Amino acid sequence: MKKSLIAIAVLAATSSAAFAQSNVTIYGIVDAGITAERGGAAGNVSKVTSGAASASRIGFKGTEDLGGGLSAIFKLETGVKIDDGTLDNSTSTLFNREAYVGLSSKTAGTLTLGRQYTPYYETLRDVGDPFAMGYAGTAKNLFPVASYMTRNSNAVVYKTPNLSGFTGAVSYSLGEQAGDASSARQVGGSLAYGNGPLNVAVAYNMKNNDTATVKTAGVGHNTLVAANYDFKVVKVFGAWSKDSGQGSAPINGAASATATTNVFGYVFAQSQDSRDALIGVTAPLGNGTLMASYIDKDDKEVANRDASQWAIGYNYALSKRTSTYVAYAKIKNKNGAGYTVGNNTEAGTGDKAFNVGVKHSF
Repeated sequence: MKKSLIAIAVLAATSSAAFAQSNVTIYGIVDAGITAERGGAAGNVSKVTSGAASASRIGFKGTEDLGGGLSAIFKLETGVKIDDGTLDNSTSTLFNREAYVGLSSKTAGTLTLGRQYTPYYETLRDVGDPFAMGYAGTAKNLFPVASYMTRNSNAVVYKTPNLSGFTGAVSYSLGEQAGDASSARQVGGSLAYGNGPLNVAVAYNMKNNDTATVKTAGVGHNTLVAANYDFKVVKVFGAWSKDSGQGSAPINGAASATATTNVFGYVFAQSQDSRDALIGVTAPLGNGTLMASYIDKDDKEVANRDASQWAIGYNYALSKRTSTYVAYAKIKNKNGAGYTVGNNTEAGTGDKAFNVGVKHSF
């Protein structure tokens, strides 16, 4: 009897140790509000919006301690629409936001496989955009971060550990076209440095638009430089991107990189040679943060379809997990350009938009 009790105690201790080495977290964001869009071809739109500031989502992530500073990691994340309760994607993909598994080492870095963000998108979101890709003022409205520029499926991503302030990432997304390893593949990378109030980063993305049947679609190239500096009373942001080649400037809300979209009653196609520049600020104000930015889209093609956007917003923290927000942005299109004011989740329908909402994280 005594031996049995000892055996049970040892088994329980062993099981507890194994359980302590592994953990799974359920997390998410619930974001909903009112959006008023003005200036669209079909007229004004007012609606309940899900995910204007941060896309509403639910996710599962976990780690398992493998010993020696090595861990197994995974993440499964899907977007949801708070306004009607449906999945937030058009393809009925269950985990449309992220789905990956990999290994992480404190000294060697992290290697993951699956559907993941591009280094270009993460650099603009985390370093260059004072709106962090959310609200009416999101940099998504003019910078080329739509479609495959946001996330890649079939991606292999390596991220370095922090080395005296330096971090880096490399992403390779397989095109999976039979008989042609280069068709539809996407390659990206980033290098960043953070030291106290200063953050600066560069990123690159290359997309091969060829398919199994079309071998002359061309390649898109994007180079991004972004930085911010925190003066305490105000944080200053800046970003600049050079976009060249087919597929280098996918339009937010278009079905694909090569698609045209009839936004304001005329056909508007993406540019194959453009420059994007952003300057912005955030400032603590009361129990919240004031945000503002100005973006210029310089189209280098003969059509010269330039555009510019100015935006202002305010996020007020009710607690560590809950906040309310308000934001407004306006785009000025030139020479037949048709860019729209969207938000974190939607592409928008007009050249002006106003958001007011509430966000809770869990």
